[in-house]
Amino acid sequence: MVSKLRLGVIVVDPLPVVRAALAIMIDDRPDMDVLAEAGTAEEALEAIRRIRRSHVGVLVGLGLEGEHDSYWLIRTIRDHFPRLSVLACGANADPLSISRALFSGADGFLDKSSDPVEFLQSLRRGATGEMVLAGPPTEWVGAIAEGIERRRLVETTLTDREREVLKVAAEGLTARQIASRLGVRERTVTTHLGRIYSKLGVGTRVAAIRMATDAGLVSVGMPE
Repeated sequence: MVSKLRLGVIVVDPLPVVRAALAIMIDDRPDMDVLAEAGTAEEALEAIRRIRRSHVGVLVGLGLEGEHDSYWLIRTIRDHFPRLSVLACGANADPLSISRALFSGADGFLDKSSDPVEFLQSLRRGATGEMVLAGPPTEWVGAIAEGIERRRLVETTLTDREREVLKVAAEGLTARQIASRLGVRERTVTTHLGRIYSKLGVGTRVAAIRMATDAGLVSVGMPE
């Protein structure tokens, strides 16, 4: 019979070799079991629904892309399976990616270049609900915290429609083109933009887009 104190881990990463290596390292520990491996967000959620263990952590690689990317998966797990611990995992991640993962609901971040002992210890600590950062330089802490606050400001201050206008504006379209894309009047778009500038405390579209880009909410020049 498996002890309740053993940590069950679901490893999620798009790269099979990385997945397998993490699984071997984790499963070799006497206090951990790898319950499932997944290469996509959908596979991860399917595995989570099958699990009947109470002490479970999900290790989410930040390499998942597409509509259901790593951040979407982290937020979905946090919303629908709040009792699970979720730790983001990546290689060469920057402060923005880490802050975005934490804002999405991750309990911490583990860098794949970390010492294996530190990596596993952080995985254990994260599973208890402790916020952990394994790998990022200490001087990144301020930038990571700033990124979380920037994203919180943009997400909580702007309405869904204003965020939509800002995302389309990031493609470099004019107010008239944005209006055509969204099926509204050009004047409505300029009104939305004015409110966006006011709420974010900026004076230009470039500054608003830069803030939203830094928060990870829009991608400059990329259509939806």
